[in-house]
Amino acid sequence: MTIHAVVEAHGLTKRFGTFTAVDRVDLHVAEGEVLALLGPNGAGKTTTVRCLAAILRPTAGQARIAGHDTVAEAQTVRHLVGLLTEFPGLYQRMRPPEYLAFFGQLHEMQASHIRQRSEQLMRQFGLWDARDHRMGEFSKGMQQKMALIRAMIHDPHVLFLDEPTSAMDPQSAKQVRDAIAALRREGRTILLCTHNLAEAETLADRIAIIRRGKIVALGTPAELKHRLLGDPLTEVRLTQSIDGFLSRVTDLVEIVDHGETWFRYRAARAQEVNPRIVRRLTEAGHEVVAIGELEQHLETVYLRIVEEERAGNE
Repeated sequence: MTIHAVVEAHGLTKRFGTFTAVDRVDLHVAEGEVLALLGPNGAGKTTTVRCLAAILRPTAGQARIAGHDTVAEAQTVRHLVGLLTEFPGLYQRMRPPEYLAFFGQLHEMQASHIRQRSEQLMRQFGLWDARDHRMGEFSKGMQQKMALIRAMIHDPHVLFLDEPTSAMDPQSAKQVRDAIAALRREGRTILLCTHNLAEAETLADRIAIIRRGKIVALGTPAELKHRLLGDPLTEVRLTQSIDGFLSRVTDLVEIVDHGETWFRYRAARAQEVNPRIVRRLTEAGHEVVAIGELEQHLETVYLRIVEEERAGNE
C-alpha cells in the first residue's frame, strides 16, 4: 500500500537578510501521522511551520500540503490547514461566538455549521459556559484553548500546533492532549511543535529534531533511542548479595553496573536472554525480587543529539 505524504518540504529554506532561519529542510508527513518538531528556542521550528502553512514565503525550496504548492496555491493551503501559533493573539474585546463566526466566515463556512461546530468544540474544551464573556477576561489557559478551537473550527485536513499546552494547568493540558490523541485516531495529520518531551513521545509517531534551521535527527521515538542509546538496560534485583555470581553470566550479557544486591546488563535480545539469566540465578540459589528493562527517556536522546550537533559546529 502506498502512503502519500500530506505535508512535504524539499530543500525548504527561509532567510531574513543574512540570517538563515530554515536551512534546506526536507520533510514528509504521511496521511494520519503526527510528527513532533523539537528544538531549542530559535532553532527554526516556528519559521518552518509558518512556511508550511503559507504564512511566510520561502526563500528557496518548495513545500506542498495535500499536493498544493504553498506559494502558487497559498489560499487553498490556508483553507486546508489549521494553525495554532505560540501566542494566541485573540481579539480581547470579542466574545467567543462572534470571534469563531468571524474565522468561520474567512473559511467560507455556513453560519449554521459555524454555530454547530463552535458549540461542539467549546463544550469539548469546557468553555461553553464562558461563551458570553469577553475573551480579555479569560485566563491564559482558557485563551490557549480558544486559540486551538479557532485552529480547528473549519475541520482542517492538517493541523500545525505550536506549543499547544503552553501556560495551561494540568487538567486543561490533559484536555488538549486528549483532543490531539482523538484527532490522531481519526487519521488527522498533525505537526506538533513542543518543548514538552513527554508530550511529544506520547502523541507523536515520529520526531524531528531541528537545530540552527536544520533537521539533525528524524525517526520514531524507539528508533532515536536505539540509535543514540543502544539496547535498553535490564535491571535484576535479588534478596541477597550477588558476590561470585556475575562471572557466571558474562558469556550471555554485558554487565554495565552493579551493587550489593542488584546488577544491570545490556542485551540485544533481552526476551531470549532474560529467562536464561533467571534460570542461572535460581540454579545458584538466588531469589529474584524483580527483573525488567529500565526506561529510556527521550530527554536523554534529545540532549545528546543537541550537544553532539553543537560540538560538531564548534
